[in-house]
Amino acid sequence: MNNCHSSVSSPSPQDDLAPLELQFHSLDFRNVLHWKHPHKAVKNLTYSVQHKIYGDKEWTNSEHCQGIRLLECDLSQATSDPREWYYARVRSLSSEGFSSWVLSHRFYPQWETNFSPPQIKVTVTGRIISVQIRPPRTPLQGQRGSRIRVTKLQKLTFRIYLLHNDVEEEVYETDSCSKELVFEGLRPKTTYCLQAVSVTPRSGHKSLRSPSTCISTH
Repeated sequence: MNNCHSSVSSPSPQDDLAPLELQFHSLDFRNVLHWKHPHKAVKNLTYSVQHKIYGDKEWTNSEHCQGIRLLECDLSQATSDPREWYYARVRSLSSEGFSSWVLSHRFYPQWETNFSPPQIKVTVTGRIISVQIRPPRTPLQGQRGSRIRVTKLQKLTFRIYLLHNDVEEEVYETDSCSKELVFEGLRPKTTYCLQAVSVTPRSGHKSLRSPSTCISTH
């Protein structure tokens, strides 16, 4: 006769307080971890976040994200190398104690970040329109205190659309080294609008188009 007993472990009460749906959202290498409230509603619930590089054994308490009530944590500084893999984890604290830790997916900034369109500054000389291109910037600080351009961390191309009466007349694509484009031989006394898009060459992913900047030739 088989006297072995099978046991089924029941989840602890604290698991009802575990945060839900951890997800990194990344734009221009601003890497923000988001999550949702647990199933069980309790008062005075706070959250704490830790992070680590994939392969490390030790977890690090994430700065500014200990005992917070927000449902997000900006981990841009902690995940600043776009070619590293990262993990994050979150747990809640209430009068009932700590919840279990909930693990994020493995996050790789270079693959997962999206990009804003570049800013453009447009000037006109006669029938020539010049476009200055300013790449989006990361939240990371450079040596001189200014924010680092995304093109320092990721190769991008920029696509500039020239439109007249909402019809595309020319499309020009340039690498991130070019800071200015020139459209020549345009019609006189005509209003043109320009829009810009950032393109990731490796994947072909495109940003949203920038708002139209319109100018009239002389």
